[in-house]
Amino acid sequence: MSLQLALLSAVSRTFIKPMIRHARDPGPLRRRFERAAPRLLRMPPYALLRPISLAPGLEALSITARPGTCPPDRRRIVLYFHGGAFVAGSPRTHAAMLARLARLARVEIVAPAYRLAPEHPFPAAVDDARAAWDALIARGHAPDDIVIGGDSAGGNLALGLLASVLGDGVRPAGLFAFSPVTDLTFSGASVRENRGQDAALPAERADDMLGYYLAGAAPDDPRASPLFAEYPDAPPVFLQFASTEILRDDCRRMADRLRAAGAEVTVDEWADAPHVWVMFDGYLPEAREGLRRAARFIDSLPTCAQAGAITPAPR
Repeated sequence: MSLQLALLSAVSRTFIKPMIRHARDPGPLRRRFERAAPRLLRMPPYALLRPISLAPGLEALSITARPGTCPPDRRRIVLYFHGGAFVAGSPRTHAAMLARLARLARVEIVAPAYRLAPEHPFPAAVDDARAAWDALIARGHAPDDIVIGGDSAGGNLALGLLASVLGDGVRPAGLFAFSPVTDLTFSGASVRENRGQDAALPAERADDMLGYYLAGAAPDDPRASPLFAEYPDAPPVFLQFASTEILRDDCRRMADRLRAAGAEVTVDEWADAPHVWVMFDGYLPEAREGLRRAARFIDSLPTCAQAGAITPAPR
C-alpha cells in the first residue's frame, strides 16, 4: 500500500464515512459531490468533454482524451454508468477518471445522466440505462463494439443492462465494473464482516438507500439486483474491488454467477483499498494501476477494427 492510499483511507474513515453515515437527506450530499469532484479530481491531458443528447430527456457526456500520435479505436465505444448510491453523482463527477480511462484504452466513453432517486425511484435509472444502449444502437454502433461499464450503483445498472440485452439475444463486446453493488437484499457476508474495515461505505445506511431507490419495490427483483438475473451467452467480464469493502461478496458472488453461465470473468481483487479508488487517479498510484488493468481488459476484447497495427497505449 502506498503512503497516498493509506492517507486517503484514513481521511475517508475520519471524514467521508461519518458524513455519509449521518446525512439524513441525499440532497446536500449530492450537491457537495457535484461541486467538489470537478475541482479536486485531476483531468488528464487532451480531455474533451462534449454534451450530447441520447434520447428525449436523457443527456450524456461524450468523453475522449486523444494524444495526437495515438488515435483511439474509432469503432469501440464504452457506455459507462456513474456511481453514487442511485441518489448522487453525474457524468461530470466522474469525468476526470473516465477521461483517463478513455486515454489509456483509446476509446470514446459515453456517460449518461440517468435519473436519480428519490425524485425518480426504481426502475427509472434501469429504464434510462436501456434507453442509452438503444440510442447507441440507433446511432449505428454494433453491439459487439460496445463495452458496458460502471462503478458502484452504476455497476449495478451496467450488469442489469447486460442481462437485459443478453435476454434479447444481443451480445455486447464485454463489461467491466468497479466495486458494483449487485445484491440489494444485502445478504453477502462482507456487509457484516467488513462493516468496520470499509473506509467509505457505512453498512448501516443500506436500508435508507433502499428506501430512496426502491421505494417499496422488491430488492430481489433481478432488475434491481443483477446477482439474481440470467446471463445467457455472456461476454467477457472484468470486476475490480477490494477485499475490505462491504461489497466484496457482491462482487465475488457475481463472478461465480457469471462463470456458471459460461462467461470468462477476470476478478481483480485488491487487498486493501477504498470503494472505487480509481476515482483518485493523479493522487494514488493504485488508481492509475487499477485503470490500466481495466484499459487492458477493454483493449483485449476482439473488434473488427483490430486488423491494423495498434499504437502503444499512452500513460
